[in-house]
Amino acid sequence: MDEHRLEIGALRQMPFFADLGDDDLGEVVRIGTHQHFESGEEIVVQGDAGDGMYIVLEGRAQVDVGGRFHNLEPGAFVGEMALIRKRKRSATVKAIEPVTALKVSAEDFHAFLMAHPGVAVAMLGAVIDRLNEVQERVDAWMA
Repeated sequence: MDEHRLEIGALRQMPFFADLGDDDLGEVVRIGTHQHFESGEEIVVQGDAGDGMYIVLEGRAQVDVGGRFHNLEPGAFVGEMALIRKRKRSATVKAIEPVTALKVSAEDFHAFLMAHPGVAVAMLGAVIDRLNEVQERVDAWMA
């Protein structure tokens, strides 16, 4: 799978990008920058300000959430909520072998949304759908 298809496929896995067409997803990929991390290097650190999201393109990384670990393979993503809302990172992610990742900065993404309001509307619809799903689960659990 070529890199561009991997990037598009990873974006499509995110609930708020799932309904976007390939052209819009391609535009999101184009605002990203490739970053390289050596084995053991931190990609994001818990408690730091969330300034964007990362898609792993090559290599493997490990997420540490309060001592619980899981691995990220090519096509996996982290930090997607930082595109919408600037909050502190909830996990630390380290490269466990050399990693190439696509970083989409929150600042660039906000500018993209201002220029592509239809994408923002589609994303809002996806977020509402997701909130409704969560509410239905809570209601079923409470019943």
